[in-house]
Amino acid sequence: MPIIFHKKTKEFHLYNEKISYIFKILANGHPGHIYYGRRLTDRDSFGGMIEYALRDMAPCAFEGNSTFSLEHLQQEYPSFGSGDMRFPAFELERQDGSRVVDFKYQKHEIYAGKKKLPGLPAVYVEKETEAQTLEVTLEDAQLGARIVLSYTIFEAFPVIARNTCFYCGREGITLLNAMSGSLDLPDKDYEMVELAGAWSRERHVHIRPLAYGIQSIYSLRGCSSHQFNPFLALKRKNADEHSGEVIGASLIYSGDFLAQVEVDNFDVTRLIMGIHPNEFRWELRPGEHFQTPEMILAYSENGLNDMSQTFHKLYRTRLARGKWRDKARPILINNWEATYFDFNEEKILALAQKAAEIGIELFVLDDGWFGKRNDATSSLGDWQVNREKLPSGMKSLAERINQMGMGFGLWIEPEMVNKDSNLFREHPDWVLADSRRNYCHSRNQYVLDFSKSEVVDHIHGQIRKVLGEANISYVKWDMNRSFSEVFSNGKDRSWQGKARHQYILGVYSLYERLTQEFPDILFESCASGGARFDPGILYYAPQGWTSDDTDAVERIKIQYGTSYVYPLSSMGSHVSASPNHQLYRHTSLETRANVAYFGTFGYELDLTELSEEELLTMKGQISFMKRYRELIQGGVFYRIKNPFEHNSSAWMVVSKDQTEALAAYFRVLQPTQAGFERIRLAGLRADWEYAVTEEMGGTEQCLGEDRHFGDELMYGGLSVSDVSSGLRGVAREKQGDFLSRLFHLKKI
Repeated sequence: MPIIFHKKTKEFHLYNEKISYIFKILANGHPGHIYYGRRLTDRDSFGGMIEYALRDMAPCAFEGNSTFSLEHLQQEYPSFGSGDMRFPAFELERQDGSRVVDFKYQKHEIYAGKKKLPGLPAVYVEKETEAQTLEVTLEDAQLGARIVLSYTIFEAFPVIARNTCFYCGREGITLLNAMSGSLDLPDKDYEMVELAGAWSRERHVHIRPLAYGIQSIYSLRGCSSHQFNPFLALKRKNADEHSGEVIGASLIYSGDFLAQVEVDNFDVTRLIMGIHPNEFRWELRPGEHFQTPEMILAYSENGLNDMSQTFHKLYRTRLARGKWRDKARPILINNWEATYFDFNEEKILALAQKAAEIGIELFVLDDGWFGKRNDATSSLGDWQVNREKLPSGMKSLAERINQMGMGFGLWIEPEMVNKDSNLFREHPDWVLADSRRNYCHSRNQYVLDFSKSEVVDHIHGQIRKVLGEANISYVKWDMNRSFSEVFSNGKDRSWQGKARHQYILGVYSLYERLTQEFPDILFESCASGGARFDPGILYYAPQGWTSDDTDAVERIKIQYGTSYVYPLSSMGSHVSASPNHQLYRHTSLETRANVAYFGTFGYELDLTELSEEELLTMKGQISFMKRYRELIQGGVFYRIKNPFEHNSSAWMVVSKDQTEALAAYFRVLQPTQAGFERIRLAGLRADWEYAVTEEMGGTEQCLGEDRHFGDELMYGGLSVSDVSSGLRGVAREKQGDFLSRLFHLKKI
């Protein structure tokens, strides 16, 4: 896992068993990119891979040399105005308005391990031997300013972690754009993969070929957003789930972001990723610095699924932290879709008693427990127990639920305020909006200005008191609206360009304080469902509410798309009522559970209204999940069939030792006179024989058992045809829309 610097040629080669990342210091002192991909044998110089060109109209850096132009060279961290006409990775302004810069190589340092990023989430190492880091310092001699480019390569992962830090020199500068990283590639023969959607249909998979000009995804909503996720992949046109070259890029950040791919007119591709430059203006005085978030580049020569597995393992084991990182997650019930705001202590305890009887491990009290909160119009910001609803108080309620054998969890939304609240009446200037003008509400709420430390301190004091007074083992942290009219009241002009990023730093600081003060609490992030399902929050909360849409059929697509980057252990997934509260669709209890198993699993419905037969089925589902949750949440995940391309879909998870697996098959609509259908499984040992059992609806019964070698299951496939269960001699008894089937495989 070395990082090698070839002094004579000024070339850096970062490599492990799978990848190489190579760049060099060019003749003008700027770092030029050479290669990122499958591992190459090290040599003294890869300079032959750099191509120079004599092209008309190209700005050239050296008198008498018409081939050295930054417009046509691949670079590591390009600026604008020195001959490169493409979009830059950074832009800064001097006090006299000049934006012309010339940052040249000054020095570098190579060391074992990886440093923390102060105030920001990032991947980490537990031992210094896991990784090496290269820091390259560039300096603009006239400004005295420096840029430090940081690269970390891991021994066990085919990834490069990048971040950038700007240091102000002898005169003040203003950053107008500061991307976390940039990657130039020599051709455009890629397709761009992105995760896009809206509320209740987050992270749908979209693929488009690269074209000349700009193609980008972004958020200007103050959070990573329902609309786009801070991830994109560039895959070769022949790449699929299990073969072909893929480069994945993921930003460990939770606020406004830009992920952009530019193709110039000579077919060179540039990928940049970082904080969105719109409304970003960061003034630095002498001695100050600015740190960008971290960008992860993952390389795969074995398709999209291999790229995803890299992200899964990296984020599950070296981004998520704390007690719950490696623990199986408790099976919970959340009262929201059971009661909404209409509850009292008696109703909560009755629901909790039913939950305990069927084996649920955690009861979560959602919105409505505080202030005078009976609807969405009041009390956000007043984090004191509503004694009219809960006369015995939070401590007593938690104790009574603990006595039933369950943990107790609580919903909070600390970043928001209602106008009808004591907090707003006392501090109307704490809203992140221009108080001199009319400003938008969303869901009757407003964003608190977390760019101000006094606001964060005040909320911290309230939440800390609540969590400290009762035995709370889980917190669902919600955030239910986007930014609008962003202005930090009482702050000067220079602060306004910092406010959006300072807000996210404030959120991170509150998370850090609470997770350190209450290390035993399992935090789950939420943002009106999946609006802040990103790697930045995963650093503090090891799981997130994947979407407010709890419909099982829609969740197939949402969870499938989410799996492109995020591990199953991070996906909050619940069984809800039928008809579903978002889409009014009727689905079987079996299908609802078969989808929800592939995440953290829980329930979100009124148990007191269910039949004894339904409760018995749910008891079996809970038993099933307890038996297999370590396999599901810690195993290796494979996407088998794409729901965006077919009426049916499939996925599976395999134990690390390949001795056990669970495979799920879903079919949306019942076909007429359909042909035969097989799903080709993955991740098994070809020469091992497996017992294949079809699980049935949480009843701890199966439809039969058959035996197959791994090669047959992977290359011949497992039958899921209507006429057969895939198990010899067993006919399908169930048909119809929204069908699901679940198979357990065990090495004989």
